[in-house]
Amino acid sequence: MSEQNYNLAFVFPGQGSQSVGMLSGMAEAFPLVGETFEQASDALGFDLWKLVQEGPVEDLNQTHNTQPAMLAAGVAMWRVWCEQTNVRPDWMAGHSLGEYTALVCSSAISFEEGIKLVAERGRLMQEAVPAGVGAMAAIIGLENHVVVKVCADSAEDEIVSAVNFNAPGQVVIAGNVAAVERAMVAAKEAGAKRALPLPVSVPSHCALMESAAEKLDMKLQQINIEIPKMTLIHNVDVASHNASEVIRNALKEQLFKPVRWVDAIRYMHDQGVTHFVECGPGKVLMGLNKRIVKEADHMTMYDPATLEKVLEQLNG
Repeated sequence: MSEQNYNLAFVFPGQGSQSVGMLSGMAEAFPLVGETFEQASDALGFDLWKLVQEGPVEDLNQTHNTQPAMLAAGVAMWRVWCEQTNVRPDWMAGHSLGEYTALVCSSAISFEEGIKLVAERGRLMQEAVPAGVGAMAAIIGLENHVVVKVCADSAEDEIVSAVNFNAPGQVVIAGNVAAVERAMVAAKEAGAKRALPLPVSVPSHCALMESAAEKLDMKLQQINIEIPKMTLIHNVDVASHNASEVIRNALKEQLFKPVRWVDAIRYMHDQGVTHFVECGPGKVLMGLNKRIVKEADHMTMYDPATLEKVLEQLNG
């Protein structure tokens, strides 16, 4: 019998947390990891685990490969968690792509449909903006409203906007290459500590993704979406939804609207969440979350040692 923990949230990372060899230790310790990737490979028609373990990194970083790899990794960790303990979070959220992982882990979308959906999402995103046309950059050390103004002033007749509100003083911008470059210069002039170009080929969560979002919506209409078993907070509106059509619309809009991660973490904390666990490769979200809500407990699990540490803390 599962035991719902109303003070616990599981959060799932998005693109950028992937690495060649990720979850290798988990796969050695827990057969469920290999079984999960076998399911994913069957759905996709190629050996996803081999790509994740052997690379090359350039192929893993192709967005249509990264997205199913990260979803499968998050689901594998979640399944191992569920096998090891009866403790279940009452809350879930995912950063960008991670929102799809959260939907699968909360039983709103089947794993097979989720894997196929995010692979198609990646393909549509790359198709919408050919390589070399779009860019993203991290702006460090400016208030949100300053970054928004910098983007507006730098756009000229192109697109650049604030798209990921990741942590206090860390905002990611996206748009046309030249407009992003202008905004980076303007951000430094406005007092930013750093303006760092990100190694991505797709400018996610900005208006350049609207055509991809329309095509994604057609795919979303074809899949079955149930009501999540946990309270799942969406990126686009920092709200939970109990209607399939509203969830579909939130996923469609997420592609071309900002990820409000700071608001999502603060909202869950305001509702009583005291423990946040990053479920999936890496510790990017744990780092962000510590800066957003300093007084909460923040953990991550991506290998046997970190899994054991979280189990000890939450089962204790």
